[in-house]
Amino acid sequence: MKNILVTGGAGFIGSNFIQYILDEQKDILLLNLDFLTYAGNLENLKSVENDPRYYFVKGDIRDRPLVNQLFDDYQFDTVVHFAAESHVDRSISEPEVFLSTNVLGTQVLLDAAKAHWNLEPENKYCHEYRPGVRYLQVSTDEVYGALGKTGMFTEETPLSPNSPYSASKASADLLVRAYHKTYGLPVNITRCSNNYGPYQFPEKLIPLMIHNAQNDIPLPVYGDGMQIRDWLHVKDHCSAIHTVLKKGVSGEIYNIGGNNEKANIEIVKLILRELKKPESLITYVKDRPGHDRRYAIDHMKITSELGWKPAYTFEQGIEETIQWYMLNWEWIDRITSGAYRNV
Repeated sequence: MKNILVTGGAGFIGSNFIQYILDEQKDILLLNLDFLTYAGNLENLKSVENDPRYYFVKGDIRDRPLVNQLFDDYQFDTVVHFAAESHVDRSISEPEVFLSTNVLGTQVLLDAAKAHWNLEPENKYCHEYRPGVRYLQVSTDEVYGALGKTGMFTEETPLSPNSPYSASKASADLLVRAYHKTYGLPVNITRCSNNYGPYQFPEKLIPLMIHNAQNDIPLPVYGDGMQIRDWLHVKDHCSAIHTVLKKGVSGEIYNIGGNNEKANIEIVKLILRELKKPESLITYVKDRPGHDRRYAIDHMKITSELGWKPAYTFEQGIEETIQWYMLNWEWIDRITSGAYRNV
């Protein structure tokens, strides 16, 4: 793994991954391709912007000439594809944007990887590729739909997405699978549970509740707040992706979870306690359409086959996360004010 293309690297998980991989891998070149839509924030990458191994290009993954030119110029042998429209509420209002970016953008990347890595790119029967190349699709447990009160998602769980966002991610996953089956492209798909940690855009549950609570603004909770999620610290997610890049079997899917099932209302009340704010700030609002009730990830496959396991307990992770946001209040203020987009 020498030359890495990371798409969407200015976002929450992507920026954490870039910092992680530059710490872990010394002899690499890493290019971050990001269109800097509302959730892309180059301030997330201040710590690495002067690293000679790191390059940033502002661009759209749907821009086929640009993507092909970058493959020509940098000779990538690894693609880690984070770039996606990812907020469920926005997908309900603007589904076309999600389908265009998440599906067609993924196809552009797959085509570029196949064309540049295949030893006989004009021969549709050739399944021989440059040694060591790998395309990794970063997906979500939301493609599986919702669970009942028991059970967990495994890699064999049928896809059953319930929102335009998760449907677009499931479609992209199926494209990745098809390029492996049809063309032999060396791929992996990872599906993670809910991430939390530093640099998360403050429209998401944990940073939004921290921001509102600290400012004595009502905390909006969908429905009864009993939607259950499995919470995964973003650094554990990054280490799992790195493990799949090093050890993953081509064509395989790996679920990544934190074994931390919590109801949304439980998270909200915990944040209020940590910040010494009253529960009277909680405001229950109408549930969003198609809101999945429960997710839970079985990550036995990546644990038993690749030797990965999460390092963070939820108690440790949420305490560190709250402290990070409290110590980086200027970062949140620049996002909520929109000033970050002027970088």
